Formats: sequence, structure tokens, C-alpha cells
Amino acid sequence: MRRPRVALTITRKGGAIVIGALVVAASLGAQTQIPPSVEFSVPKPPAMAMSDSGAFLSYELHVTNLTPTATHLRRVEVLDANSHAVVFTMADSALLRALARVAPPTCRAADTTSRPAVECLPASERAQIPAGVRAYVYLWISVDPNHPPTRLSHRLTFKRPGADSSDVVLEGTTIPVSTDLAVISAPFHGEWAAFNGPSNSSGHRRLVLGLDGHTAIGQRFAIDFVKLDSTGSSHHGDPLKNENYYAYGTPLMAVADGVIAATKDSIPQNVPGANSRAVPITMTTVGGNYVAIDIGHGRYALYAHLQPGSLRVKVGDRVQRGQIIALLGNSGNSTEPHVHFQVADGPTFLSSEGIPYAMNFDVVGNCGVSVTNGQAAIKCSRHAPVTVKGGVPLQNELIRVP
Repeated sequence: MRRPRVALTITRKGGAIVIGALVVAASLGAQTQIPPSVEFSVPKPPAMAMSDSGAFLSYELHVTNLTPTATHLRRVEVLDANSHAVVFTMADSALLRALARVAPPTCRAADTTSRPAVECLPASERAQIPAGVRAYVYLWISVDPNHPPTRLSHRLTFKRPGADSSDVVLEGTTIPVSTDLAVISAPFHGEWAAFNGPSNSSGHRRLVLGLDGHTAIGQRFAIDFVKLDSTGSSHHGDPLKNENYYAYGTPLMAVADGVIAATKDSIPQNVPGANSRAVPITMTTVGGNYVAIDIGHGRYALYAHLQPGSLRVKVGDRVQRGQIIALLGNSGNSTEPHVHFQVADGPTFLSSEGIPYAMNFDVVGNCGVSVTNGQAAIKCSRHAPVTVKGGVPLQNELIRVP
């Protein structure tokens, strides 16, 4: 066995000389090798959210390979940082589904009918993180609502490249878990389908953008709310007329007391259709006509795709819960009349971080989307109402708000 190299460091403390030895392992076995240079971080620590399925945490782990060769991520474990118990493990096909590379090529973009973007990157390559590349691990963890963890840490297993194919385990990244949520009312009454709603694979969930010098998922808990009839159709008559859509013109209400932080008006409406936009889509027009309400404690309620000329508020106005602020429309990056609603930690849809909230509603069914000859059809199945108090609707749920 080769002797380890020893590098001496000499410092002076007062009149004494202190000699420190830094031992650098040389072929002493995998357990003493310098670990690979991999960064994993959580830019936005999670807050516990509730749904009809129970309590959950939804957040992302950014994994950046700083080594000169590709590395293979094999397993992700999430631990209770206080008890060191493993609360969640993901590997194999489940891990591949939860992994995405930075700006991967896409076969199809997400749309309003809740179909997520599809990555062209083969699943077999998704766990390979090339040199200098960041990957995202999308985490969705069920927790006990009565005893949620207060802190989490993370343990990642990688396969070493080259001849030494042994596993290396890295542990760290301790984050807090919050249970403090914005308590709000729904922005409307009646029955609505929650398309692109919270899930681990929706288009909103997977949209990471680098803006204002940082990355963010502003739409992490965003929902495209659409009104449907008993057949699953969102309109009657001519589908090219906005006024034929059941959601069109719905009065939208302030979900909490607050102050109007930002608005946009005067963007013309689209003719309904997948490729019909009245204006070029830019950072200014993507949300169409919108309202952002500062509801306190660094939280903002955001409403997009409103009718031009329908806004009843302006920046600086104080509003009360239940007050009508605008009418639902079809402006901006929208295929048909609906309201895009989210709560975030800033007054912008894309550069702020999306956060969960707590509102009351009944889940009365679930909707699915099928595509035949390029045409999407929505079918919903109904069940006995499930009352949710202090929760968020999930993707494709049919909800009713009294």
C-alpha cells in the first residue's frame, strides 16, 4: 500500500508555531477518496400543502455536476433532519420520471388542457448529468399533517465513472419546512376544472426560468381554471367566439384583503384556438391583462388572461375579500377563456416563486384528456363530494365552490 501524501500547513499563534497535517488519500479505498464535486441545493424550501389526498411537500432539488466527466444519479433519499429517519426514497423508473435537464429539447409544449411538455431526451439518459450541467429533481412527498418534519436533509447516491464503478453517497442540504400558508377564498363560485394544477408533472410545475439573475418556478402551484358542461365541453356553439365559452365573463373576486400591487390592461383578446394570439407573446403580454394583489406577509395573489377594460381596480387600491376585481377573458398566452390563478412570493407570474395556499372547496370528480387525430377531448367522471378545508385543488380535479 502506498503511503498517503501529507501536506503541512504552518501558522503562527502568538509566539508559538502550529503545524497542521492535511492527509490526502492515495489509493486507500473508495471510502477515503475525495468525493466528486457535485452541488445540490433547494432554492425554495417547501411549505406543507393539503389536498383531498392528504398533506404533501412539493419542491425541487437542483443537482449540478462540477466534475469534468458525466455522473450518474442512482438514488435520492430525503431524511428528517432531526430524527435522521428516511421519509422518502426515489430510484429507478420513479427517479427517471422526476428528473429533467436544464432546457431539454421538447417534443410538444404544454397546453391549457393539462397536457405536460414531453421531453425528447430518452429516459435512459436522463439520470446522466454531463460535466458542467444542472439537473432538476422534482419532489412530491406525502407527510403526516399532524406531525410534519420541521427540517429535511438529502442523501444522493451516484455511480462513479470509469473503471471504478462503485457508488458514492453524498449527504447535505438541510432545509426548513414551513406550515404557514396564506388562508384565502376561491376567486370564483361554482364548478371548475383545475387543469395544469399542482402535480409532479404538469406544465406549470416543470417550467423553470432564469429571470432577474435567479431561477424560479413561479407557477409551481398555478392552475388554469376552466368551466365545463356535463359532456366535458368548455363551450357551446361556434368555438371561435369567446362569448360561447361558459367561463367567459365570470366575475373574479379578491381572495383576501389586500392592496393592488400590479395590473395590466388594454391587451386585446385572442380568437380561441391553439395558435391564435392577438399580440406577440413577450414578457409583457404573456399573462395578458392581469391583477396582482399583495395579501400580506410577502404573498401575492395573481390572476391572468382577463378581459380588456374589465379591471375594476388600480395599483394602490385596497380591496376586501370577495370584492369583484375583473372579468374572466382570453388575453395573453391563452387558448380559450379561462383564469390562470396562482399565489407567489412576488407580484410577477414568472420571476417569483410559486407557493401553496389554503382554501375551502369540494372535489366532485376528475377530468382526463384524450387526443384523437390531433383533437383533444375532455372527459370527466364524478363522485360523491369530498370536502377539503384549507387545501389546494390538484391537477384535473373537478371542484365546486359554494
